[in-house]
Amino acid sequence: MVVDDDTAYAGLIAEWLREAGHAVETARSGTAALARVREESFDVLLLDLAMPGLTGIEVLPRLDPHDRPEVIVLSGAISVRSAVEAMRLGAFDCVTKGDSLEALDALVRKAGGARRRHRAPDGSPLPGAHQAAPAADFIARSPRVRAILDVLGDVAASNVSVLLTGESGTGKDLLARQIHNLSPRAGGPFVDVNCAALPESLLEAELFGYEKGAFTGAAVTTPGLAEAADGGTLFLDEVAEMPPGLQAKLLRMTEDRTVYRVGGRQKISLDIRIVAATNRDLKEEIARGRLRDDLYFRLAGVEITMPPLRDRQEEIEPLVRHYLVQAGRQNARSPLSVAPEALAALRDYRWPGNVRELKNLMARLTILVRSPVVHLSDLPPEVAASSRGASLPSNGTGAASLKDIERSQILKVLEEEGWHRERSATRLGLPLRTLYRKIRAYGLVRPSGDKTEA
Repeated sequence: MVVDDDTAYAGLIAEWLREAGHAVETARSGTAALARVREESFDVLLLDLAMPGLTGIEVLPRLDPHDRPEVIVLSGAISVRSAVEAMRLGAFDCVTKGDSLEALDALVRKAGGARRRHRAPDGSPLPGAHQAAPAADFIARSPRVRAILDVLGDVAASNVSVLLTGESGTGKDLLARQIHNLSPRAGGPFVDVNCAALPESLLEAELFGYEKGAFTGAAVTTPGLAEAADGGTLFLDEVAEMPPGLQAKLLRMTEDRTVYRVGGRQKISLDIRIVAATNRDLKEEIARGRLRDDLYFRLAGVEITMPPLRDRQEEIEPLVRHYLVQAGRQNARSPLSVAPEALAALRDYRWPGNVRELKNLMARLTILVRSPVVHLSDLPPEVAASSRGASLPSNGTGAASLKDIERSQILKVLEEEGWHRERSATRLGLPLRTLYRKIRAYGLVRPSGDKTEA
């Protein structure tokens, strides 16, 4: 429940948290919140400190200690005294209203997890319970993703190695962080290593560390990223790109959780959980001799495959709204809305780049679209064609070419804008000179009866 007398702010927070997968109610006063809490059990209260009537500080001691939600207090500017008093009265945490919504969502999930871990039907503590809840960008509406989340809590509670597979951009990194956040290691570090980003010599030194004098430039002994993850989770992204020479060292680390630094003779013991990810078919990599089969079996204690976005159509619309809100905030713009025909195209598009491609497109539209609504004509030609390709001119093979799509899109905007070139160029995101050039190249002609200023 979001409790704030500022209904606009409470509505914004509630909508954001709903987009992130929470069930949210709002209350305009401390009195209304207390009445509602007596009727129904809530996991988390976001409680404004400065409200008319009962303040947040006055609400805290009035909550039922036998069925008390975790309380995150909100304020425009939290004083040290207020924060101390709120924590003394049992608040889970204190945040200011200027904090990012992503940070607030993460804190809500942390508070909700703490509440659920210590709650049973009879109100008694429930130690070790882990409830799966999606991360801020992890919108779970499709049956396949919900099935993953159903088992994620149990996977996170164990110490088994996890292998995440699936196409690039499907959200494997988010899933890895979620496993860490739901695990007993959540208070420890989460160290992300991109195995494809560095050549073999540098990757070995970065991952395992090195001793002073191990190679030219090794002026001091430096622990590696594996050691930095001690007590937490080591995430090996693009693990299939790891050079064969390092796979034996990684195998030893997965087997006995020990490493030797480059140039070192001392075995270093680690307390780490290993999560790996790849977009490759690892069984095919093994067949081609590019990956050790024993390493695969060590990494794949539990294997989870993230489905591509084209197989999760239920999530496209909420993801579009989520990333438009995020991009609007990052660019100091009101979030764009999407016209029905544009939304239909976004749903029908195949998304070869998956969620990453969608996120980048929403950021680009936020910057380039001048109106408050994204229309079909604002979308890239290949996306727009997904809903209207059947009506576009064919290139002779039965499919519309990109030039055909672009011509149709430009003509549509010109007609909608009454052939006003400047307005059309703005909507298309083109320099005016470029629009004139394309009009000539495509042989577009304004109808003779159209007297609109151009």
